[in-house]
Amino acid sequence: MTPSSAELLLPLTLDLGESPIWDAASASLLFVDVTSGTIHRRQGGEVERFAFGQPVGAALPTDDGGLVVCARDGVFLTAADGSAPVMLAAIEGEDPRNRMNDAKIDPAGRLWAGTMAFDFAPGAAALYRVDGRRVDVVLPGLTISNGMDWSPDMTLMYFIDSGTYRVDVMDFDAASGAVSDRRLFRALPESSGMPDGLTVDAEGGVWVAYFGAGVVRRFDAEGVWDHTVEVDAPQVTSCCFGGADLDELFITSGRYGMTDAEIAEHPLSGSVFSVRPGVRGRAAATPFRVAS
Repeated sequence: MTPSSAELLLPLTLDLGESPIWDAASASLLFVDVTSGTIHRRQGGEVERFAFGQPVGAALPTDDGGLVVCARDGVFLTAADGSAPVMLAAIEGEDPRNRMNDAKIDPAGRLWAGTMAFDFAPGAAALYRVDGRRVDVVLPGLTISNGMDWSPDMTLMYFIDSGTYRVDVMDFDAASGAVSDRRLFRALPESSGMPDGLTVDAEGGVWVAYFGAGVVRRFDAEGVWDHTVEVDAPQVTSCCFGGADLDELFITSGRYGMTDAEIAEHPLSGSVFSVRPGVRGRAAATPFRVAS
């Protein structure tokens, strides 16, 4: 197996870069810096940065041209620059120990958003489904609700609870948004780094970012590891496909808690990287369906 190497796309110093998403409508890459509470949009060669004012786990496009933002206090609807926030759902907002984390939008425009405790307490997190203004708890009792995506035929949903060091898969009903039969897709040894974000390609391959290991690994639809992308930053957090042909894999990273010596050894930590791995993404992200 010959690994490929990601190239530097945006030289940044994000503390905890996360949740990249390709917004096809604006041909832009969205991502966040969790701890600084900032939303970033790269469009063309320019990068805009918007301060949200509290830790932000993800910011994703909506069908009315705005954003749905998953933050410390819950889920908000905002303008395209993250301004004028309006609370949509106060998910765990009453608990100062927790914050929103990774999120994705399914093909029907429903938001799937997870939480985690600031101190990583086991069992304190959950995965939620937000359909318009309805909020349902899908998976309670998690540790770090993290990466998720769907198979190309929309019959499976992949999911990572980082504290378990595994990728799970569930049966997915696209019409109702129901999931069932959560089971192991791939066990991941702790020595390989912590599994964080994930994305699925058009062939059904599952790409997993390994926090602490400086790699993104691909597993085929049967769970067989078949490709590695090396990243010049140990804290690889997440990845997504984007670009006009969905053939670029964008990779976020951080420098959370790194010492000065570690940063000196890996000065690109906190940057955004990209690679063309030879496959395309499953589909461009569906925008969140805002209830009328």
